[in-house]
Amino acid sequence: MLFDTPVYLLFLTLVVLTYWRLNWRQQNAFLLVASYFFYGWWDWRFLGLIFISTVVDFHCARYIARSQNTNKRKALLTLSLLVNISFLGTFKYFNFFVDSLAGALHALGIRQVPLTPFYILLPPGISFYTFQEIAYIVDVFYKKLEPAESFVDYALFISLFPHLIAGPIQRPSHLLPQTQAPRFFDESRFFGGLMLILSGLFRKCVIADNCALLADAAFGGRLGEPSLSVLAIGTYAFAWQIYGDFSGYSDIARGSAQLLGFHFMVNFRQPYLAVTLQEFWRRWHISLSTWLRDYLYIPLGGKRAGELKTYRNLMLTMLLGGLWHGANWTFVIWGAIHGIGLSIERIGRRLFFRNSDSPKASGSGTSLFSPFDWMRRVILFHLVCLTWIFFRARSLKEASSLLSGVCTLTWRPEFATAFKFLAAFTLPLFLMDLSLEYRGEEYLFEKRPEAYRVAVGFLLLLVVTLFAANQVNAFIYFQF
Repeated sequence: MLFDTPVYLLFLTLVVLTYWRLNWRQQNAFLLVASYFFYGWWDWRFLGLIFISTVVDFHCARYIARSQNTNKRKALLTLSLLVNISFLGTFKYFNFFVDSLAGALHALGIRQVPLTPFYILLPPGISFYTFQEIAYIVDVFYKKLEPAESFVDYALFISLFPHLIAGPIQRPSHLLPQTQAPRFFDESRFFGGLMLILSGLFRKCVIADNCALLADAAFGGRLGEPSLSVLAIGTYAFAWQIYGDFSGYSDIARGSAQLLGFHFMVNFRQPYLAVTLQEFWRRWHISLSTWLRDYLYIPLGGKRAGELKTYRNLMLTMLLGGLWHGANWTFVIWGAIHGIGLSIERIGRRLFFRNSDSPKASGSGTSLFSPFDWMRRVILFHLVCLTWIFFRARSLKEASSLLSGVCTLTWRPEFATAFKFLAAFTLPLFLMDLSLEYRGEEYLFEKRPEAYRVAVGFLLLLVVTLFAANQVNAFIYFQF
C-alpha cells in the first residue's frame, strides 16, 4: 500500500474517521489491527515475523526490568538482540554474504564449492522496525526507559502504520509514551497534518518521480555512452530524486500520524543547504543518523578514547550505516566515502579551530547571504553527489562505468532539453527549502494566516494533479 496511491488515501480516511469515534484503549486496539492490515497488504506472511520479534522484545524487556541479576539481564538482552539481528541478517544479508564468499573463493581459484544461494524475499521495513526494537531493549537494559506494561501499547509503538515501512525511526522515549496516554483532537495540528501530506505528495510525485525519469535514463544507458554530460544529468537527477522521495515519504508519514494525534520527529531539515558533512548528517535522515550516533558510535567509544579510535569509530559507523541501506558493496563504498569525509573534516577542525565543536566549525553558524558559505554548499553538494553514484548504481562495475565518462566531453542537443527538464523539477524544491530555512518552518508558509495556508494547500493539490509523473515508482527507501 503506497502512500501516493488512492487506496492509501481511502485507507487513511476510513482509519481517521473511525479512530476519533473511539475511546483511548479502543483507539490503540483499532490502530494495531489497522497497522497489521496495512503491513499484511504487502504479503500476509511477513506478519508472523514482526509479531514474533514484538513478543520476544516485549517479554525480554519486562524480565530485564524486574531482574536484579546482572548475568540474567545480559542474557535476556543478548536473546533479544540475537532474535532481531538474526531476522534482519537472514532476510536482508544472507544472499549478499553467500555471493561475496563465492566471489572470494572464485578469486582464489576454488570453484568446486557449491554455494548457490536461494533468494529470500525482503520484508518491507524490516530495517526500520528492527532498529526501533533494538533501541527499546537497549534503553530498558540501561534503565533509560521503563518497559511497557501493555502489549497492545508496545506493539502499536513498533507497528504504527505511518512509520512502519520506511520510518522515520521512532525513539522509544518519544513515541512509546504517546501510545500509553490518551490523544486529543487538535484542529490546528490536524490541519498541519494535511499540509504535511500535501507537501510530501508534491515532493514525491512531482519532484522525485520526474527526476527519476532522467536518473533512470542516465544510469540505464538510454542517454548514450558515459560522458560528463550523462554523468551530470544522472547524478543531479538522482540527488534530487532521492531527497524528494524520502523527504516526501517522511512528510506524508508525519502528516498521517498527526491526523491521529501522534507526533513524529522531523527527519529532514534542508540537507542540501549544509556546508559540512557533519551538518549534512544533522539534516539528512535525522532519525537514522541520531540512531547510529547513540546506539553505535557512542557505544564504540565515540570521541572519548583518543583521535585514532575516533576515526575508527566514525568509519565503522558509516560503513555499517552504508550496509544498513542495502546488501551490496556499492553501499559499503558509499558509507566509506562519508566516513573518510567526516574524518577529514574532523582533522581540519582540529587544525583550524581551537574548539572543534563550535557552531562555526561544525557549519551550523552559517548564513544564507554569505557568498563564502554558498561556495562551501556547492562544493559539499558535489561531494554528496559523488557518493550518490555508488548509492544508485546496481554494482561497482556500473558505478565505475559511469564515472569513466567524466573526461568525455560529448554533447548532444537532447542534453540541453534534459538539463532544462531537470531545472524545472528541482528549482521549486530548492526554493521551497530556502523558504523553510529562512522562516524556520516545517511546511511551506506554516506561520502564515490560515486562509493563506488553505490557498497554498489547494495550489499544491493542483500542482500534484497536473505535474505528477505518469508512472508508478515505489518509494526508494522501501527496499531498505
